[in-house]
Amino acid sequence: MEKEVDDLRTALELLKSIPGQLIETDIEVDPHAELSGVYRHIGAGGTVMRPTKEGPAMVFNNLKGFNNSRVAIGLLASRKRVGMLLNADPKRLGYHLMNSVNNPLPPILIENQSAKCQEVVHYADEPGFDIRKLVPAPTNTEEDAGPYITMGMCYASDPENGDSDITIHRLCLQSKDEITMFFTPGARHLGVFREKAEALGKPLPISISIGVDPAIEIAACFEPPTTPIGFNELQIAGALRQKPVELTKCLTINEKCIANAEYVIEGELLPNLRVREDQNTNTGKAMPEFPGYTGEAKEVPVIKVKAVTHRVNPIMQSCIGPSEEHVSMAGIPTEASVIQMIERAMPGRLLNVYAPPCGGGKYVVIIQFRKNLPSDEGRQRQAALLAFSAFSELKHVFLVDEDVDLFDMSDVMWAMTTRFQGNEDAILIPGVRCHPLDPSSSPAFSSSIRDAGISCKAIFDCTVPYDQKQNFIRAKFMDIDEEKWTEYIK
Repeated sequence: MEKEVDDLRTALELLKSIPGQLIETDIEVDPHAELSGVYRHIGAGGTVMRPTKEGPAMVFNNLKGFNNSRVAIGLLASRKRVGMLLNADPKRLGYHLMNSVNNPLPPILIENQSAKCQEVVHYADEPGFDIRKLVPAPTNTEEDAGPYITMGMCYASDPENGDSDITIHRLCLQSKDEITMFFTPGARHLGVFREKAEALGKPLPISISIGVDPAIEIAACFEPPTTPIGFNELQIAGALRQKPVELTKCLTINEKCIANAEYVIEGELLPNLRVREDQNTNTGKAMPEFPGYTGEAKEVPVIKVKAVTHRVNPIMQSCIGPSEEHVSMAGIPTEASVIQMIERAMPGRLLNVYAPPCGGGKYVVIIQFRKNLPSDEGRQRQAALLAFSAFSELKHVFLVDEDVDLFDMSDVMWAMTTRFQGNEDAILIPGVRCHPLDPSSSPAFSSSIRDAGISCKAIFDCTVPYDQKQNFIRAKFMDIDEEKWTEYIK
């Protein structure tokens, strides 16, 4: 019988029951850089500097400087493992998420006494309170601005109409009761909520839930237009589990949090206050981000912490910024968004979409498209344009035929080598807003770029023209009885 997953602990139990998917260690590890340095070699993958690889999730049971605290990392750092955790085919995860977007199931509120996240409570006005000693947030590198919460589910509400939303942001522990919060300009609903509250001169109540059901972590990464403002992504997580996400009221602020989280931080985003992320280190750097480079320290808003609550013997959850874990969290919702947009416009031609590790889940997608009729020629490029509309942060779209394995970048590059001519099949769209964390999207990189975050988007059409299909048939091999050779075919 399939184990039911509804929080971090049941997710770890499921992985522990599957050979090769989870390892634990009791060796003491320093959360300052060493923990991430170790996991880089175990299973980080993604755009992390080589050597790295895709591997099992890992739990560190012995953290230097912390008693009775553990850190889990890499739960989503494998597409195959995401499939296990969501009970879905890894190659159809984009469709699986799209179906959940189309069939949302709203969260429900439970009483505080039933909320596991509030088994232990620490109030910020108590003597000795220090979030840096309560929450074992690692640093990714020795240059990081400070300890970062990388898997915090940030939950807040629109001060005008009460609509709520959940997103993931980089959160740096700055002092005993202050956390900085980075917002990508114009890309998150919580940014709109913060701006509205600031215009009113009011703080914005916010909860940060850490260590939750992986379905919530995936759902929290959807963006407009797939989930417009007012759409609470917890509805997607509910649909994925066919069971509503349970929330409970925070103890010190007028907001809700995820009831079975391992940790919850309660606080307020303060209006009209900005500090530099690296105010304690002066490195000029924040932390490694999904493109594979370390982000520049920014002037960012401040959360004043009111309380920390947690389960008994809590498990901190973290990820390496450029790892395969980010690819899964950002990339699979990207795929779902692109699939939904293309299917609405031209049903029946799209076969699949993949956001590969090289794009960090945001910058690149591979679209597998089938041309059924002569009149379908050119529609593949329309599909690429629709992808840019579905997810504004996309930079490159590769188009491939039905005989190409879009999950194998070597096969995609083979298609580009044998079915692509640069002067004919590269479609360039300059001067379009993309994402500010791409270091090449800068006026310093190219005089053609007017502002940081503007890119030349590109379509690489690696499909065979419909009237040339007969000249591009791959060598056919015998179909064998795989059961006969199952000992060798793995």
